[in-house]
Amino acid sequence: MGIVVYLDTILVPLSLFIMVGYHAYLWHCFKNKPTQTTIGIDSLRRKSWFLNIKEGDDKKNMLVVQSLRNTQMSTIFTASIAILVNLSLAALTNTAFNSIHLLSNPFFGLQFGRISVLKFGSASLFLLVSFLCSSMGLGFLVEANFLLNICEEFSSSPTYTQTVFERGFLLSLIGNRVLCITFPLLIWLLSPVAVALSSVALVWGLYGLDFHDKIGSRNLL
Repeated sequence: MGIVVYLDTILVPLSLFIMVGYHAYLWHCFKNKPTQTTIGIDSLRRKSWFLNIKEGDDKKNMLVVQSLRNTQMSTIFTASIAILVNLSLAALTNTAFNSIHLLSNPFFGLQFGRISVLKFGSASLFLLVSFLCSSMGLGFLVEANFLLNICEEFSSSPTYTQTVFERGFLLSLIGNRVLCITFPLLIWLLSPVAVALSSVALVWGLYGLDFHDKIGSRNLL
């Protein structure tokens, strides 16, 4: 029993700390040194692209619609996965307590009582947050698409349009990252050891996607 308590009470909080701490560090780098992160570089490129759009012609307006459509489809895909996995998780809870005896080995951690509720509840909460952020991001992107294509007579200020534009991308990104963090929590249903390993693998993979080397960063300046 001591081993079981150690696995659940140490490895799982440590895994969450690793994932949340990494994204806190990513946000710090994004706000202070944006050219070192792909998110910051994409944000700078979008701002430049936005200024070119406002001064463009009908061909560029069509390009705007096509480009935003790709982001909208990605956001819809993230929201769909989040809600489908959440529904599947809710269905799984009906049979989880009937199959506890199949996961009685200490390697699988605690499988009864409040810890089981915590496992299902934490994963479900993160999935709902991912769905909410993705849905809000999709709404902002649709609004930005509309504002970018209306005639100048009825258009709002460029600052407001750009704010809506950036919020859509940011909420879409948050929804995607929350969904990524959810998968290690889903693996917690199997074993706290697997949570730790999957969290380290997730952070390692995201770091390769989120950060440029210094040489590449200087070339983009």
